[in-house]
This record gives sequence, C-alpha cells and structure tokens, in this order.
Amino acid sequence: MFEEAQHLLEKYFGYDEFRVGQGQIVSNVLERKSSLCVMPTGGGKSICYQIPALLLEGTTIVISPLISLMQDQVDTLLEAGISAAFINSTLSASELRETMENLQEGRYQLLYIAPERLESPQFLAELQTLQVPLIAVDEAHCISQWGHDFRPSYRAINRLMSIFEEKPVVLALTATATPEVREDICRILQIPDANTVITGFARNNLSFSVVLGQDKDRYVKDFVKKNVKEVGIIYAATRKAVDHVYDVLMKAGITVAKYHAGLPEAFRQQEQTRFLKDEAEVMVATNAFGMGIDKSNVRYVIHYQLPKNMESYYQEAGRAGRDGLPSECVVLYASQDVQTQRFLIDQAQDRERIPGELAKLQGMADYCHTEHCLQQYIVKYFGEEDAEVCGECANCKDDREIFDVTEDVQKVLSCVIRMGQKFGKTMTAQVLIGSQNQKVISFGLNRLSTYGIMKNMTVKEVSNFIEFMIAEDLLSVKQGNMPTIFVSEKGKDVLLGKVKVQRKGVIVTRQIAETDPLFEELRKIRKQLADEANVPPFVIFSDKSLQDMCAKRPKTADEFLDVNGVGANKLEKYGAAFIQVIVDFEVNV
Repeated sequence: MFEEAQHLLEKYFGYDEFRVGQGQIVSNVLERKSSLCVMPTGGGKSICYQIPALLLEGTTIVISPLISLMQDQVDTLLEAGISAAFINSTLSASELRETMENLQEGRYQLLYIAPERLESPQFLAELQTLQVPLIAVDEAHCISQWGHDFRPSYRAINRLMSIFEEKPVVLALTATATPEVREDICRILQIPDANTVITGFARNNLSFSVVLGQDKDRYVKDFVKKNVKEVGIIYAATRKAVDHVYDVLMKAGITVAKYHAGLPEAFRQQEQTRFLKDEAEVMVATNAFGMGIDKSNVRYVIHYQLPKNMESYYQEAGRAGRDGLPSECVVLYASQDVQTQRFLIDQAQDRERIPGELAKLQGMADYCHTEHCLQQYIVKYFGEEDAEVCGECANCKDDREIFDVTEDVQKVLSCVIRMGQKFGKTMTAQVLIGSQNQKVISFGLNRLSTYGIMKNMTVKEVSNFIEFMIAEDLLSVKQGNMPTIFVSEKGKDVLLGKVKVQRKGVIVTRQIAETDPLFEELRKIRKQLADEANVPPFVIFSDKSLQDMCAKRPKTADEFLDVNGVGANKLEKYGAAFIQVIVDFEVNV
C-alpha cells in the first residue's frame, strides 16, 4: 500500500518522494498506528493525512481551528482533483445543508471541521453514521493546557473518537510543541509515546536576525522597498502599532494591507483576500492574522514588536518560506516591547497561567540578546539539545564593523545620574541633544552640565542609543506607569572607566532574491489564471514550482511533469499556458 501512496504523491502533488518524516507517518497511518507528528511549519504536515485519505475507505476528518486554512487547503485539493469540503461558521444554512447531504452520500475524501462543531450532539450524531478511517488533529498543541494556544474546545475531540464502532486512527500534528506539551498530547489522545515522529525543528531555508536599538520605521521602509516584488508579513503586538506601520508604508507608496480584531469583519476579509491574491505585497497585522494561512510564497516575516513567547514567534516566523525557498525572519527589538507584552499577559483571565507566560516572555527576550546562533537557540527551546549552529542567521554571519562607543555611553550615564535617575528615555534624550522642550525647561534640566552634550544627534538617534544601552544592561528600567531608567552595576563600571563598550554598525537591509525576467512572466500568467479560477496564485503553483520552470525550461507535457509540484491534474489544466510563456520568452530573448 505504501508504493501506492508514493504513486498518488506524484500523481496529485507532483512530488517524486516523501520528505523526511512524511513517509514514516504515512506508513504508521496505513498500518493503523495512531501517531504524533512534530514537523516545522512548511515541512509538509498536510501530506501526512491527505495521502492516506486517498487510500483509506471512507471520509477522513481533519480538525483545525483555522478557518482560513480550511479554505486554502480545500481549494488546493480541489485544484489537484481531490474531493474535499469544510464545515465552519462561514457557511450559510443552505451551504451547510448541501455539504452534509454530500457527506452522507460519501462524496468527500476529506472533511475539515472546526473543533467547536464537536460540542454539538446533533453534529456528532450525523458523523456517527459515516465510515471514518482517520481523524487528523491539526495544531494539536491546542489540546494541552501547557501549550501557547490552549483551546478548551479541543478537549471535545475525545468525544468524537468514542462515537464510532471501529475506532479511527488518530494523527496529531503540530509545529511548535515543547517536550511537556508533546507528552500532554499523547496522553490526552491516547497515542503511544513510541509513535511520536519528530523531524527536527530547524528550518534551513530561513535566515533569522534580531535588530536592536535601530529606527524601526526606517528599517521597515528600507527593507520593504528593497524587496518590493516579494510578499511579506509584518506583525505588531497592538492594533495601534499595526495602524501606525500601515500608515508609514502607505505614505512610502507600498501596496499594503492590514488586519486586526478592531477592524470590521468585512474589511478584514477583503484585506486577507487582497494579500492571498498577491494584490497587496505586505500584510501588517496582529497575531489575529495568519493562523493557517497556507500562502507558500511569503518571503519575509518581520516582527515590529517582540512576540510574547517562542512558540508564537516560531509559528508566525514559520509562515515565511513554506515553499522551501530562502526567506528572512526579523525581530525588531525595543525594551518597551517587553512591557507591552507584560501588560497583555496580565490581562489574562486564567491567573494561574500568568507566571508561566512571563517566564516564556523572558525566554523570548533572551533570544533577542543572545550572541550565539539564533536557529540553535530556537530548536534547543523545543528540546533539541544537540542542535548545531545554522551558519545562516545574522549572528552566525555577522561581519559588521565594530565601533568603540565608550565615550558616548559615559555621556548618557552621566546625564542619567545628574537627572536623578527618575526620568524616562525620551526626556533623557531631549536633555542630551539640548532640546528647548517646555518640560525640560520647567524641570530646570537645561542647567545641567550634560545638557546638549550630544547635540550633533537627533532625539530618535539618542533614544535608539539608549535602547542599545538597555539591551547591553548598562541601563536598567524601573517599571511603572511612567518607566524610568537608572544606571546598572555594569554601567557604573563603564562610568568609572573600568570597562570599554563596543557597538556593531547598523544592520543593513538587503534584497532577498535576484530578479529573474522569466520568473516575472510566469508570475503574471499565474496571477491571470488564479483570477480566472478565483483562487490565490499559490494554489495554482508555488514560487518553488515557478523557479523550477525557470531552471528546466520545459517545452513538452512530459518535461512539464518533471517540474517540482506538477501533477497530472495541474498539467492538464495549466501546462499549455505556462509552456507557451516559456517558449515565447526564449523566442524574444
């Protein structure tokens, strides 16, 4: 049966062989072994249940909390010639009725449902009449109270498992699960520990970097402009920050969309559709966006503010490069971001979870300050103690010039002490540049000997320099309604001349990929065909498939079938159009 699985992989998805871990999971399912699959975002978890669903008699049920993912995956399956449907809150009463009728008639090989549906006795009664060989539990970390995204509705999955005469195989899938969470998943879903398949958490096509103490708006504008033809997501922790970054990019002439819970639902849906259809190059959003977005051609993910924990960060950053092509993941760090996340954590209704969430936040802050390999830090967090350095992250490849900034540091430290160590970052910066701000004057700070000693810099530049000093533990922050800065023990040693301070030059943004004229032509025909089919372009072909077309230049149907991601159905529907573009391009070159 496994040989048949390999044949179906090539026929429907255009891949010659399974990726690491996929084959083992597929074999487990076909041998009726319930299993846990831990595979990084973009690793191909969906193949692990989609291929068995084609071989097993009956309808495979996929439980997912992600409405957008259901739509994307069903669109992709239908394009590949596989019968599938979803049931969630977006369906009208008539659509739901039609779907249920088709389901009872056995017309679907896969059915995607939201976990909340399992709380309906009527819905369970209808499912009970079906032949269900496999239940796939996507985002399985949601079932664990120790997971970063615990969903009580996931506990109803046990109810589903018990309603069938012949117990279905259970396949739990997740990208972000610590050892504690993995143990919880197996216990709750009755999966033997021995049936856990972990392919490794490293994403070799992603390059991670952290930018500390630089002007965030300037960095974002520069980065997006240099990669204007690439698709990206910029995450922010608050709605206010999303609106701000959106305005900054709009004024810079960037085609941008935005998404957060404070916007009308119709507007959010419109913006999400624009992004999925490549009509907006950049999506600026809170973490309310992106869960389950199956868009494969996201080339970069920037976190404008610090994420609340490593699980959230890796899941969000992992939306870059799902097609396996090189992509960038950047965190822009500022110390006040920690306070923003502390505030958000403190709003949690479950007070018992707060200490654990604060500990996870500290782990995220530590990631931003480590000078060691960033990818290695991430995978160690998820339990891979023997993780190797990646050689690709900003820390591994950092060759920036190093400057001695001891004198400037001493100027700031001296000013903070003369101000009584009872003011914040902005006021300190204003004193240092010699601002005529009314508050500076009213407090008499213009009479200090340090007033104006850094007048060759702007308030923003000095504020960023102070951020750098906080990150280096030369200054500490006293929290409160109005946070204030004071000199740390390490800072005192610098002030006394015992320690020198060095700072690396600013991180320069770069272009992610070289422009290929044929790739741009293929991208145009993909967009045209996607608009005609009313699906996102990546559903037609991924960027990886387009790149493979550029490399192989197929001129016949057989040659086109050899392109990565091209199956028989896609060849029949789109082969002629893409081959014609390639032929015309070569004639005109």
